[in-house]
Amino acid sequence: MRFARPRWAGTLAMKAAVFITVMCCALAALLGVLVHVSVTDQTVGQARDLALARLTEATSAYEAGDSLGRGASVDSAELPGPLRRLAAEGDRGTMVATRRGRPTMWAAGPADGGRVLAVAVDYSLGARTIDGLDRAIVWSSALAIGATLLVGAFAVARVTRRLHGTAQVARRISAGDLDARVGDPRSKDPARSRDEVGAVAAALDSMAASLQGKLLSEQRFTADVAHELRTPLTGLHAAAELLPPGRPTELVRDRVAALRTLTEDLLEISRLDTRRERLELDTERLGALAERVAGGPGSGTEVRVVRDAWVETDRRRLERVLGNLLANAHKHGRAPVELTVDGPVVTVRDHGDGYPDYLLEHGPQRFRTEGGARGHGLGLTIALGQAEVLGARLEFTDAAGGGALATLTLPGAAVPDGPV
Repeated sequence: MRFARPRWAGTLAMKAAVFITVMCCALAALLGVLVHVSVTDQTVGQARDLALARLTEATSAYEAGDSLGRGASVDSAELPGPLRRLAAEGDRGTMVATRRGRPTMWAAGPADGGRVLAVAVDYSLGARTIDGLDRAIVWSSALAIGATLLVGAFAVARVTRRLHGTAQVARRISAGDLDARVGDPRSKDPARSRDEVGAVAAALDSMAASLQGKLLSEQRFTADVAHELRTPLTGLHAAAELLPPGRPTELVRDRVAALRTLTEDLLEISRLDTRRERLELDTERLGALAERVAGGPGSGTEVRVVRDAWVETDRRRLERVLGNLLANAHKHGRAPVELTVDGPVVTVRDHGDGYPDYLLEHGPQRFRTEGGARGHGLGLTIALGQAEVLGARLEFTDAAGGGALATLTLPGAAVPDGPV
C-alpha cells in the first residue's frame, strides 16, 4: 500500500531543514568523536604511565626483598587473564578492567621464579572525566543543532516567504492582473546587494511591465482600428441600402453587415480588455431568459428547464454570453443544439465533433479557428470575457456522448421551492 507524501515534505523549507539537520549531526558527531578520542587517549595515557612507573618501583622492591607498596601484588587472583598470560610470557603490559566494581588500570610484568607482578591503579576519576565529557559533547551538540536549526529556519523562512510572494504575483499576472508587481526592495535600491531571489523578482516585474505595455498597445490599436472603421462602415451600410434589388446587392449588404459585426466585436473586446465594465444588475428568471435567447420553437434550439432559478445579473451581458454560445454551436456543431437550465447552471450542447484541442487546453483564442472553419474566433472570447464580468464560470468540454459542451455557472442564484 502506497501512501501519498504530504505536500510540505517537498517544500524548500523542509529540504533545507533536513539538510541543515543532517549536516549539523554529521559535524557534531565528527567533532565529538575527535574530542572523545583525544581526551580518552590523554587520560588513558596518563593512567598507563602511572601504572608502569609503580610497576617499575614494585619490581625493584620485589627484587630487593622490600615491601611492594600500595596496589602491588604477586600472582594476584584479580589480575585479568589476558594480562596475566602476557606477563607469564615475559612481557610487560597494561589494561583497563573492573576491580571490585571500580574502573582500574592494571600493569603487570614478569618476576623471578616465573611469577607475575601486578600493580592496580584506581581509574575512577579518568572514567568519570570521559563520561562527563561524552555527556557534555552530546548536550552541546544538541544545543548547537537546535540553535542552528532555529537560525537556519529563520533564514530559510525569509527566503521562502519572498519566493511565495513572487509565485503569488506570477499567478496574479497569469490570471490577467498585469498591474501586479513583486516590488522587492533589494531590486529598487542599487546600493543594496541583490541575491538570487531579488534577481528573479526583478525579472518578473520587468516581464510583467513589458507584457503590460505590449498588451496595452495591442488594445489601443484594436480600439483605434474599430473606431476608425465604424464611421466609413456606417456610410457604406447606408449606401448599400440604396442599391437596387438583386443578387449583387444582397452580397454587398451581407459583407457590410459582417464587417459591422466584426467591428462591434472588436470594440466589445477592447472594452473587456480594459476591465472597467460596469454591471447593471436586475433580477431575472433564468428559464424565461434562456427561452428568449433561444428564439422560440423554430430556431433549431431545444430548450430544457430542469430547475428554474432567479438570478441577479446583467441581462444584456448574460444574453450576449448565451447568444454567442448558441451561435457557435449552430455554426460549428451539428443539430440538435440543446440549451439546458438546471438551477444556476446553464449548458449549451451540440452534437458535432466537439471543441478543438487548443480550445479545451488553453481556452478561446481570438482570430483562431480550427481546420479552416469560417469565423474570427471572437464569439467565444467575448462570451468568456462577459462571463468573467458577471462573476460567472464558463467551462468548455466535450460531452460524454459526443459534441461540444459549454457550462455556465452563475453566482448567487436562488432556486424556487415550488413550480415556476
